[in-house]
Amino acid sequence: MTLSSRVVAITEGDASSLDSGHARLLELGYKQELKRGLSVISNFSLSFSVISVLTGVTTLYNTGLNYGGPVSMQYGWFIASAFTMLVALSMAEICSSYPTTGGLYYWSAKLAGPRWAPFASWITGWFNIIGQWAGTTSVDFSLAQLIQVIILLSTGGKNGGGYQASKYVVIAFHGGILLLHGMINSLPVSVISFLAQLGAIWNIFGVFVLMILIPSVTTERASVSFVFTHFNAENDNGINSKPYIFLLGLLMSQYTLCGYDSSAHMTEETKGADRNGPKGLISSVGISIILGWGYILGITFAVTDIHYLLSEDNDAGGYAIAEVFYLAFKKRYGNGNGGIVCLVIVGVAVFFCGMSSVTSNSRMAYAFARDGAMPFSSLWHKVNNQEVPVNAVWLSVSVSFCMALTSLGSIVAFEAMVSIAVIALNIAYALPIFFRVTMAQKHFAPGPFNLGRYGIIVGWAAVIWVVIISVLFSLPVSYPIAIQTFNYAPVAVGSVLALVVAFWILTGHSWFKGPLTDVKNSTFSLL
Repeated sequence: MTLSSRVVAITEGDASSLDSGHARLLELGYKQELKRGLSVISNFSLSFSVISVLTGVTTLYNTGLNYGGPVSMQYGWFIASAFTMLVALSMAEICSSYPTTGGLYYWSAKLAGPRWAPFASWITGWFNIIGQWAGTTSVDFSLAQLIQVIILLSTGGKNGGGYQASKYVVIAFHGGILLLHGMINSLPVSVISFLAQLGAIWNIFGVFVLMILIPSVTTERASVSFVFTHFNAENDNGINSKPYIFLLGLLMSQYTLCGYDSSAHMTEETKGADRNGPKGLISSVGISIILGWGYILGITFAVTDIHYLLSEDNDAGGYAIAEVFYLAFKKRYGNGNGGIVCLVIVGVAVFFCGMSSVTSNSRMAYAFARDGAMPFSSLWHKVNNQEVPVNAVWLSVSVSFCMALTSLGSIVAFEAMVSIAVIALNIAYALPIFFRVTMAQKHFAPGPFNLGRYGIIVGWAAVIWVVIISVLFSLPVSYPIAIQTFNYAPVAVGSVLALVVAFWILTGHSWFKGPLTDVKNSTFSLL
């Protein structure tokens, strides 16, 4: 007898008449509270919008140029892409078996075994939600900075007396963006689904437009040799080792290819989630890999002077890719207005990315609260009349704004948010995979999508990759090490780990027993 066949109807007919994702959810012990109205396209769109090639590559293009330049960006992209796909495949396999909102911490509980389930679930969930909050903070703050650059260039540029917003204005932009994202995510899921699909289309459209347009209007294009073989070892960070420089350059690629767990978090709102959740997850990563490489390739053909692009004395104030766009049109047409329009295209994509990030954040918070893992869980678990966890939406918005306030004290400390997002999220991705390839080898029941005999091999490769990048992004990025140049990522991630473990030891272990089931409140029960 299959797993799904053990779900029987008590008052509403046979479970076989239900959507397969709904039936599987009931079997796992949860009643359907969220509106199951997302198609596989909508699920893909949300995840694809969170990955957002235009967001990741654009906002961290400086990092790519500074640490290795074209070689680091081109070949580093393929390295990060290959291993990210292995992580995505392993997650998709587990998602197919356990299609629940907030999936990752639930996966850990089911795969770690009864003895370790509560703690495994606890640590995975907190790393996942904190990584998500840090990711939203980073995305929306990046949009605020991009708006500042657009205003600067629109008013004459740095060398033309343009207006350069203060850090307080930037944080105000950030707050306004989060407010809009909170309002949008309080709307019915059908509206969010439409906007997510629009965001996916915009990202695809934007990549194709910019990768073709920028090289075509550039009067001084880089050579093929430069784009594929030039390694930038000159930086102001005191690092001379080429292998080390190359590895640091991977941050741009790995940061971009992050956030695809959104497909898992939206499974309780996705039709046929045991099949369509994995499809959305894998396709969002795969298409992002292809488009991302095209975007990097096209923009890099417009790069001729890396030192100037990274200089804070250029018109964009050191925002490399903005200067690339601005110069391309200025040299061709005598003004950089076309470049500003290109930045607006990117800005809209970043806005959609932040919007989808809040959607994912809120579903994770909703699910974690449903199982009683968060303070005031009953508040964050509530859904409104439109079946939207609106309180969880505003919690996510508020926490992301508070995280951004660190930028007022130290922009260096705030930049650790990028690394926190990458490290914490990938740790949350790796933990259930680790339990799947160790403790759950014998009792893991695969869903419709599975890797068969390759599941263990792919899973181990995914776990090892996460360990490598977690160490890599905790290493110093500048020598000699000083307060202004210190990499705060290991301190921040270590602090998160210490707080989460301390919370568990002091109080969490006494009341959190892992995911709770509420199937007794539904019209179905388990045999």
